[in-house]
Amino acid sequence: MRRRGLPTWLAGLIGGAVLVGAWWLLSATVFEPPPGTTFTPVPSPWVVVQTIVQDGLAPYWQQFQVTITEALIGYAWGNAVALLLASVVLLLPQLETVVTQVAVVSYCLPMVAVGGIAIVVLGGAKRAGDPSATAIFLAALAVFFTTVVGALLGFKAADKASLDVVRVYGGSRLTQLRKVRLIAATPAILNALQIAVPSAFLGAILGEYMGAVDRGVGITLIKLQGDLDSARVWAVFLLSAIVALIGYGLLGLISRAVTPWLAGRPTT
Repeated sequence: MRRRGLPTWLAGLIGGAVLVGAWWLLSATVFEPPPGTTFTPVPSPWVVVQTIVQDGLAPYWQQFQVTITEALIGYAWGNAVALLLASVVLLLPQLETVVTQVAVVSYCLPMVAVGGIAIVVLGGAKRAGDPSATAIFLAALAVFFTTVVGALLGFKAADKASLDVVRVYGGSRLTQLRKVRLIAATPAILNALQIAVPSAFLGAILGEYMGAVDRGVGITLIKLQGDLDSARVWAVFLLSAIVALIGYGLLGLISRAVTPWLAGRPTT
């Protein structure tokens, strides 16, 4: 009989339990507060959860909604440009090397240095509570490489026989793109978009670290670190991981719904 791996949800629960267990172990051993003090750089998971419950989600949401907005806008722009360039490569194959090199260069650029330049060129939030232009730009930059590579690999996965049929019947490269390549590339594109969700959120937070904002996860972390409020710093870390995980999971559900054949389900 063919061996079957663990269900995805069970593997996720086991991985989460291992991470929380390692977190608790480090907080109780390596980062245990010295005698006579109560400050610790790594509070236990229970202390962090207790802090969130005591504070309530409202004060955290006021900061997260700005960062989520920046991440969503950057996610949309970065992926739109990436998919557009990948489509152009199929229509003009001679541009593939140029587009690939641009994607690689964007991936290799140090985000901190790019953020410093972006804050000078683009600035931050125009008004209090508005999204930061720099955070949006870094969120878009963070997803660009992943989506370009995923889309190009997906487009190249199209069945050659199907492409030949379209060509025999007089179809152009644009017709091949619409009728064959897009369908074949859908799983790879959706996987790339799913991986890009945490990257966009992280890029937005990094953009807020550059300054010129009065609200957001990044500026909140700076303030809490300055106050040595480690419990709330870790609370923001934990909530950030949950937000990124929710976005990642939602894209996974969309992927399963759009490509049911990959899960062995009927396509009716």
